[in-house]
Formats: sequence, C-alpha cells, structure tokens
Amino acid sequence: MELPVAPSCGQPSSPGLQPANTRQAQGRSFSTQPTSKRAEAQNDFLASNALVFQNAPMPFKPFNSGAELHVHRGNLPHWRQWGTTYFITARLADSLPNRVLTEWRLKRDAWLQEKGASSPRDLPGELRSDYHREFTQGFHKLLDAGHGACLLARRDCAEALITRMLAGHPKAYQLDAWCLMPNHFHALIEPNEGVTLGEIVRHWKGGSSYDINKLLDRAGSLWQKETFDHIVRSEAQLRHYQRYIADNPAKAKLQAGYVLGQADLVDVSPEAIKRGSP
Repeated sequence: MELPVAPSCGQPSSPGLQPANTRQAQGRSFSTQPTSKRAEAQNDFLASNALVFQNAPMPFKPFNSGAELHVHRGNLPHWRQWGTTYFITARLADSLPNRVLTEWRLKRDAWLQEKGASSPRDLPGELRSDYHREFTQGFHKLLDAGHGACLLARRDCAEALITRMLAGHPKAYQLDAWCLMPNHFHALIEPNEGVTLGEIVRHWKGGSSYDINKLLDRAGSLWQKETFDHIVRSEAQLRHYQRYIADNPAKAKLQAGYVLGQADLVDVSPEAIKRGSP
C-alpha cells in the first residue's frame, strides 16, 4: 500500500503570515515532496494505525439520529458516528489561565443544573441552542482573547502543524475549511471509512508537539489534552461553521499571526471559504 507523504511547507509569496484580505483568493498548494524527517514520522503513524485509504472525496453527510452513535466524555462530551463531518477546536496548553477556565466551568455547571441537565446532550433542542450560544461561543471568545505564548502566531510553528494536518488529506480524511489562530485551531473534517477522529487528532497534536518542541528547544506539553468536537448536523450548520472559521481572525481583530485554509490549500481568502470552494 502506498502511503501519503507529508507535504512540505513552502514559502509564501509575501513574507510572514499576512492578513487574508491581502492574499489571492485561490490560496496556494503545498509541495508533495517529503523534505524532512517529518514525512517519515507521518508515514510511520499512518502505517502503524493500519488506516483504510480512499482517494475519492466523501460527500457531506450530516448527523443521523437513527444511526449508531457512540458517546464518551472527559470534561467535554464527545459524540462519534461513522461517515459524519466534525467541527473541531484544539487549543494550546497555556491558552486559558486556570482562573478564567474555572470561572467558565462554574458558570456552565450552574446553568446546566438550573435546567435539570448533567450535560448538553440532556437538553431539548431549543435549550441546547441556548447552551451553545452562551457557553460554546463564549469559550471560543475566551480563546480569541489571546492568552498564553501564542506559539502558532509564529510562522515556523504554524507550518509544523499545517504539515501534520495536510499529511492524510484526502487519503485518510477529508479537510474542508480550517484556521490556525495564535493559540488554537479550528477545522471541519470528515474521517474516511476505518479512520477515527481520535487517531487523526492524536497525530496532529502529537506530531506537531514533537516538531515544535524540537524547533524551539523546549520540553513539556504543548496542547491541552482534550479537543472540542461537534458532529455537523445539517448543510445549514456546515455553512455556519465555514463562516465562523472564515470570520474568526477578523472577529479577533488579528492583522497577522493566523492562517486560513481549505482542503490542502493555504492562504485562502475568507470569501472563498464562505463560498464553500477555493
């Protein structure tokens, strides 16, 4: 079986990570030639997990309430269903001070208790929407405040993560819109048959942690252990998340230090992401 090689992070046409509105709308492709040991590490991961590869794009498939569903929890609930698309957010370990995170959790838990629920999945549809407006969106606003060292604002660190993200597309998973912010990232992703979201995220976070720690001559945890994930429930919700990703840098008032992408293209304009095609 021929395994996908890691793309190399080429140099952009302009220096630094420039605001998206200064870039060409179609974005730019990464080279598919392996240029470092990261390619070997990615192939090792893919081979060791015996992933099933597909070359044909998978059409969008929303959450199916009648199909088999697996639910597990850490601090957050995680729903898993084969063939669906996920919106995910992963953050750096120092992205939220303990005081800020504790305050958010206490407020969330009190709200759920008031509604007679132990988790968001216990809520009826209308209250679940209220929960996401108040707490999911509120959590993302806390991330956008720019706490911590914001290592992903560095070009070299961002490219280390992008290399890992693009390594399995499209043979192991399908990427749609994605965005690297200074201390976290968002992505829309659909794992291919036989590939789990957990395997993919562990590869992205574990591989980029190794690369960035080596690059910066640092040690210790880079990423917060748990990742936020949400199964996309409809075409309308897919468009919502595409718009959210496209608008995230502007809403955070960033002029630089971020990367917008779609599939294997980087430096994509917000308008292209909102159209749903580069």
